[in-house]
Amino acid sequence: MTGKQEYLKRWVDKADNDLKVAEHENAIEEKQRVTEAICFHCQQAIEKYLKAYLVFKAVDFGKTHNLEYLIELCAKENKEFLNLSVGNLSFFAVEVRYPDDFYIPTSKEAIASIEMAKQIRDFVLPKISSTTT
Repeated sequence: MTGKQEYLKRWVDKADNDLKVAEHENAIEEKQRVTEAICFHCQQAIEKYLKAYLVFKAVDFGKTHNLEYLIELCAKENKEFLNLSVGNLSFFAVEVRYPDDFYIPTSKEAIASIEMAKQIRDFVLPKISSTTT
């Protein structure tokens, strides 16, 4: 495996781990779930899947958590990315981590976040799979 392939694999592994954390948290009793953590980890997973694609394409993305911006960058390489939806998940990158913007997502929002993350994963991974296996 080349250095670029290993680097790309690390992005995907980190994204997969964020999605795993969200799914584990979602699997516990509803009253015990921390839905903002689920949404945060889904946002992080999507961010890392998109960044993995950009690494694959050798596109600089700077330091950003803005999913819409990352999709725009990806779409410059492949217009199919314009069909992706990330809802309001960019909000969960920073805002819900601090008490100033206290918002607790519903279980329904958390589940929708997991589904979005899985859809992005399933969309991105085939585009980079030959280099990460």
